Amino acid sequence: MSTTPFNELKPYANEPFTDFGMQANQEAMETAIAQIKSELGRTYPLKIGVQMIETEPKITSINPGNLDEVIGFVSKANQELAEQAMQAALAAFETWKQVPARERAEYLFKAATLMRERKHEFSALMLLEAGKNYVEADVDTAEAIDFLEFYGREMIRLSNVNEAQPLAKIPGEDNRLTYIPLGVGVVIPPWNFPLAICVGMTAAAIVSGNTVLLKPASTTPVIAYKFVALMQEVGLPPGVINYVPGSGAEIGDYLTSHPKTRFVSFTGSKEVGLRINKLAADTAPGQIWIKRVIAEMGGKDGIVVDETADLEAAAVAIVASAFGFQGQKCSAGSRAIIVEAVYDEVAKRVVELTEQLQIGLPEHNFAAGPVIDNISFARILDYIDIGREEGELLTGGAKAPGNGYYIQPTVFGDVDVKARLMQEEIFGPVLALAKAQDWREAIAMYNDTEFGLTGSYFSTDNDRIAEALDTIHCGNLYINRKCTGALVGVHPFGGFNMSGTDSKAGGHDYLLLFTQAKLTSRKR
Repeated sequence: MSTTPFNELKPYANEPFTDFGMQANQEAMETAIAQIKSELGRTYPLKIGVQMIETEPKITSINPGNLDEVIGFVSKANQELAEQAMQAALAAFETWKQVPARERAEYLFKAATLMRERKHEFSALMLLEAGKNYVEADVDTAEAIDFLEFYGREMIRLSNVNEAQPLAKIPGEDNRLTYIPLGVGVVIPPWNFPLAICVGMTAAAIVSGNTVLLKPASTTPVIAYKFVALMQEVGLPPGVINYVPGSGAEIGDYLTSHPKTRFVSFTGSKEVGLRINKLAADTAPGQIWIKRVIAEMGGKDGIVVDETADLEAAAVAIVASAFGFQGQKCSAGSRAIIVEAVYDEVAKRVVELTEQLQIGLPEHNFAAGPVIDNISFARILDYIDIGREEGELLTGGAKAPGNGYYIQPTVFGDVDVKARLMQEEIFGPVLALAKAQDWREAIAMYNDTEFGLTGSYFSTDNDRIAEALDTIHCGNLYINRKCTGALVGVHPFGGFNMSGTDSKAGGHDYLLLFTQAKLTSRKR
């Protein structure tokens, strides 16, 4: 494979988002949706080494916005097949780790080029499988392209000894610090960013020289398969990515506990992340290393608004943060803490903006769509019932019409800081508003949670902003903007406390998590 010299690569730049205000772009998306619909109901095999394996047990992927529509039937791995995949990954690692970093990066660059050419196809599949509208799906695909481009460049940079880690010189010795791969990893991405995070986690692992077993979320396995097929198309050697959908309880635990697993990269709930961390901490017979866990878990993110803020901008940001993709983001702003002097004004405007959100099929590009499945649907409705006891229902609070998992965007007011709505991750279109006496109390209320992923502070007082930058405890803090929408290379993403290991995806530190530093010293 020919490689591109690092100094000839274009400087990294984020993939531009599509302007769907242009008729041509709308029509292009509609064409892509029609194409994807023509492929519905197909069966998808496992990919283990060179083999494509069909199994009798299948995962049925359903359109959450139209329950009569089956996206596809995906083969389901058991422990025997998971072990076969492990052996394929171990064998592939022996040659893949020797491939030069620049050549590994070239696979990512080629995949980015093809994904860019087929951008709307990937987005259209997410509309149908995950329930994203045009903008949310387009941003997801753009982020996937960003991860491929960014991590490819990062691996080339790390492979440059002088660029990555210059060492102090001493007479009589030649010293080098290089970053070498870990081994075989298990990659477990979430369903809410079924392309971007799946691509980012996997690309970071393989470009670092590792091989992986990719276990996609059971609600969005087809989009993950489409990515794996793309990597196969660009010529990635067999066994570098092994596609093994299946039950977390059956193969997830098995692979996490496997003595040959070197690392587990996970994005999902706090509960599952803690279980993975616990299983990985136990040493299996024959295991000769401490497994590394890279975990991005939950959030109970919030926006703080003081009385000096631009209140209209704050209200717009609160609604966008709370209800973008139906609140199904770990960065979603499910809490707004507002200084009492402006609480009524902000709350009124938040309700007005929320009630303007129209609900319907993502393929028709409604602002609000379905939640992902029946389990989420039931759980969110239970939280809404809890909210009726904990606060004042200001708008929403019920199922919404449609042949899918539709719930009205819901706002509760005057919620106590210790209430479950203010403490527990709901992962749905439910927003809790709380009142603070002053801006310092509002910050203290924001910090009163076991999570620490994203936050936002709205103020025009520079002294207050300076203090907020120091005292608001979260991994990604934004001033006078929404708390969602981290960009690769711009906003390295990861949280504190129970939000995970603060891995900072999309940042210059991220690939270090998939490598180990080796110092070599040679006497002259």
